[in-house]
Amino acid sequence: MRPLTDQDIRTSFINCSKGEAKRLGLPKDFADLAWDDLDFLGWRDPGAPERAYLVAERGGRPVGIALRGTSGGAPRGFTARSLCSLCLTTRTGGGVALMTARRTGEAGKQGNTVGRYLCTDLACSLYVRGKKQAAVGGDLDESLTLDEKVARTRANLHAFLDKVAG
Repeated sequence: MRPLTDQDIRTSFINCSKGEAKRLGLPKDFADLAWDDLDFLGWRDPGAPERAYLVAERGGRPVGIALRGTSGGAPRGFTARSLCSLCLTTRTGGGVALMTARRTGEAGKQGNTVGRYLCTDLACSLYVRGKKQAAVGGDLDESLTLDEKVARTRANLHAFLDKVAG
């Protein structure tokens, strides 16, 4: 992913108001991000943990979506496993949560949303590349190459963005 500026990010959002985008909190490590390792920039709002944001390149420009994450409720046991629908990483202990995005246009105005189970830290790109490790036994034993895993993650991401954009 090419490096983005604060302004690039704030103007990229397609499913929230300009005011909401202006007020969102950027990731704490924004200045130090390893952009070459990212298929998308995803983060939880430090001031409101139930809010999350995702910005990806689509058609040569950044496209951002605001997400709502589940609060988690009762913590799941260490042996309970969930699968992220983007990177297909298996996580334990609440490492995957349902996140919803308001749809764009008239559907969004009527309150329609699209949901996916995503890594709670939105670090899918790092899990796929082996830069971050899931819990013990969290990686599937796959015969795909790194490039194929990255392509699959991007295809899953673009399918999600397409659903949000309607």
